[in-house]
Amino acid sequence: MTRPIGAPCWLDLGTADADRAREFYGGLFGWTAGEPSPEFGGYFMFLRDGAPVAGAMQVVPGMPGGDGPDAWNVYLSAADAKATIEKGLARGGKLIEGPMDIADMGVQAILTDSVGARVGAWQAGTFAGSAVFGEPGTPYYFELITREYTAAVGYYTDVFGWRAEVGSDTDDFKLTILKDGAEVIAGIMDGAGFLPPEEGAAWNAYFKVPDTDAALAKATSLGGTVISPAYDTPYGRLAAVADPTGARFKLAG
Repeated sequence: MTRPIGAPCWLDLGTADADRAREFYGGLFGWTAGEPSPEFGGYFMFLRDGAPVAGAMQVVPGMPGGDGPDAWNVYLSAADAKATIEKGLARGGKLIEGPMDIADMGVQAILTDSVGARVGAWQAGTFAGSAVFGEPGTPYYFELITREYTAAVGYYTDVFGWRAEVGSDTDDFKLTILKDGAEVIAGIMDGAGFLPPEEGAAWNAYFKVPDTDAALAKATSLGGTVISPAYDTPYGRLAAVADPTGARFKLAG
């Protein structure tokens, strides 16, 4: 599925245990895992009904991302990954990896943005990214939470070309949103009032599930951990989970 420039278009998991990840996400979302690619260091794709929804790779210390906790990485669509990274560096970002050609599939780069969150840029070639969004077992919504809300909105507007809208602007709830037509697909939230002191800015991925409570029970039975129990919101019943090696993500039912 083609996403607008600046929109989340792909995500992948950096994990210390690829076999465990295959088992966990297969059991939770019904994904099948493709074969690891020797050409790309063992990178493989998770598929839903044969369509790619996410990627994964076993990481080790010394690799990009291998010295931090296991995590899901979010990639935003870029018309020109090199130009996007140059803008990002000029606005206070720091380059982690790339830009690099991934065969004929596209150009990838990873950086930390001006508020310290890790984010990727993906310039599509033959591969546009996740084939399905918003259906059970697929990515649904993506959100950056940061204490530096105003700076983050300015960064993504300038660097990734967001045509963002104000979703909420109260003292308790500040949210800027990105839409694809009428669909809200991503947001930047002011976390100054609730982020724990030890947590920095980070992108969060939400996956759609038919029943959030049932998905939480399944996740724990597969070795995951509940970070935030299910709660009702105007956007659905949400919860936060960590997989067996600690990579965090959210559920939306």
